[in-house]
Amino acid sequence: MNYGDYLCIWEAPDWPQWRYDLAVLARPLTEVSRAQGLLLGRLTDVGAATRDQASLLALTEDVVKTSEIEGEHLNVASVRSSIARRLGVDIGALAPVDRHVEGVVEMVLDATANCGQPVTDERLFGWHAALFPTGYSGMARIKVAAWRDDATGPMQVISGPVGRQKVHFEAPPADRLPSEMARFLDWLNADSEVPPLLKAGLGHLWFVTLHPFDDGNGRIARAVGDLLLARADGTPQRFYSLSAQIQRDRKAYYEFLERTQKGDMDVTDWLIWFLESLHRSLNQAHQTLDAVLTKARFWQRWAATPLNERQAKVLNRLLDGFDGKLTSSKWAAISKCSADTALRDINELLARGVLRKMAGGGRSTGYELNDREA
Repeated sequence: MNYGDYLCIWEAPDWPQWRYDLAVLARPLTEVSRAQGLLLGRLTDVGAATRDQASLLALTEDVVKTSEIEGEHLNVASVRSSIARRLGVDIGALAPVDRHVEGVVEMVLDATANCGQPVTDERLFGWHAALFPTGYSGMARIKVAAWRDDATGPMQVISGPVGRQKVHFEAPPADRLPSEMARFLDWLNADSEVPPLLKAGLGHLWFVTLHPFDDGNGRIARAVGDLLLARADGTPQRFYSLSAQIQRDRKAYYEFLERTQKGDMDVTDWLIWFLESLHRSLNQAHQTLDAVLTKARFWQRWAATPLNERQAKVLNRLLDGFDGKLTSSKWAAISKCSADTALRDINELLARGVLRKMAGGGRSTGYELNDREA
C-alpha cells in the first residue's frame, strides 16, 4: 500500500530478502556477545537456587512489560506467583492468579523453556488463544487461534482521534497470510547462516510486519524474538528481559519499526537499535543479579534469627526494593496488623540488629535494613 512517496516493505520486489551491513553490525554484535558471556559466566558461579530466583525476576518483568507496551497492566504479584508455581520456585504464599495472567505466562514460558521445539501454525494459535481466553479483546470480539480475515477492512496500525487518524503501517492482505506465514516459519525453524542474535531481531521484525492476528501481534512478535534469543543463548532459562528495555524506550521502538516498515529491505538501522536495546537489557540483568545475591546473603546472615511471618514479609519487601521510607504505619498496612503490633515487630528487629533507624527521622521515624556486620 502506497502512502505518498513510500512503499510498505512487504510490497518491495525483493521481499523478504533481508539485507544488512555485517561490517557495521560487527561491533554491536561483539559487544552483546561479550555481555551475554559475562552474565552467563556470573550465573555459573552461583547456586541453582540463586539462578532460579534471578530467572523468576527476569521472567516476571518480561511478562509484565510485554503487556505494558500494549497498554495493559498486569498484577505483578499474580504474575510472579504464576511463574513461581510453574517453575517450582518457593516464594512463600502465592497471590491469586486470573486466567488472563496465566495466558501471558503460558506463552512466555513456552517460547523460552521450549525454545528448541519447532514453531508451527498450531503453536502460534495456542499462544494466541492463551492471550485471549474469552475470545474478546476489550469489548470487541476477535478471531482467536486463526489468521485474521480482514472482514472489517485491512489491518492497519493507526493513532489519533477519529477523523484525524494517522496510518502508521498497513499489513499484507489476509489472503496472503497462509503463504507468508509458511515462508516465515520455514525460515525461523531452519538452520541458517544468519548470526543467531540478528535472527532474533529479524524474526521479531518479520512477524510484526505480517501482523497475522486480529490482536496480540506485538506480544507474540516479542515472544518469537525471545524464543530466538533463548536459542542464541544456548539455554532455555531466562536472566534478562528485552521487553522491559523496549518498554523503557517504547517511543523509539515504535519509531524504528515504522521507519523500517516504510523503507526498503536494508534493515541495518533496525538491527543496530535491536542490538543496542539487547545490550542495555543485559546490563540491567547484572543489577538484577546483584539484588538477588544481596537478598541471598541477607537471609544467610540472619538464618538463625527467629522471625514471625509479618517480619519476614516486610523484610522481603525491603529487599525487593521499597519505594519511600518504611515507617511503623506502612509496616502495619503491609502486614495488615495494628500499629502496636507493627511497632513491636520493628523493635524486636532493632534489638536483634536486623533493622536500624534511618538518620534524620523528622516527623516520623524511618527504618532500613542494617547492612553493617556485627
